[in-house]
Amino acid sequence: MISSLFLSATNHLLSQAGWARQRLQPHAGRTARLTLAPVVEIDFSVAADGQLAEWSGEEPPEVTLRLAVADLPRLLVDGLETAMRHVRIEGNAEFAEALGFVFRHLRWDAEEDLSRVFGDIAAHRLVEGGRKAAAEGKRTLERAGGNLAEYLTEESPLLVQRKALPGLAEGVVALRDAVARLDKRVGRLEKRR
Repeated sequence: MISSLFLSATNHLLSQAGWARQRLQPHAGRTARLTLAPVVEIDFSVAADGQLAEWSGEEPPEVTLRLAVADLPRLLVDGLETAMRHVRIEGNAEFAEALGFVFRHLRWDAEEDLSRVFGDIAAHRLVEGGRKAAAEGKRTLERAGGNLAEYLTEESPLLVQRKALPGLAEGVVALRDAVARLDKRVGRLEKRR
């Protein structure tokens, strides 16, 4: 189920990006595995037209792309390009580079898809409204995070302010040294007894 969902979504994006299909076409027949550790492995191959196809061969794939499930929220928030920085790619260098490039630069043209259902003007307004809502949501989260950090450092000091860290580090080192000296003294006193 997840494999077919991934393939159909990726192929939809590839159908909108001729450059990406052209980049993958020379690798037709090659195999890859996307591992979302530790949850799922998705095996696929490149078809002659540059789209992705299901593959379930016995031999190991030529390329493996590894991404931790914990990094998936980053994919949703930051986009493919940023998330791809956290993907480990192993295997055939030329094929791995082509897959990495395509996945880093694939973009969903939401306005194009929505225009087929709602028309051009409504699709444009929906996408613009979505962008504005997402930007406002991001600003709201940033403000809330700043307010929470200020509360935890200023009003209810559970966290140390960044500017106080060097002084705190010096105090910890001084305390460690004093405890070490005290430990040596106690050791000498115990030997005298």
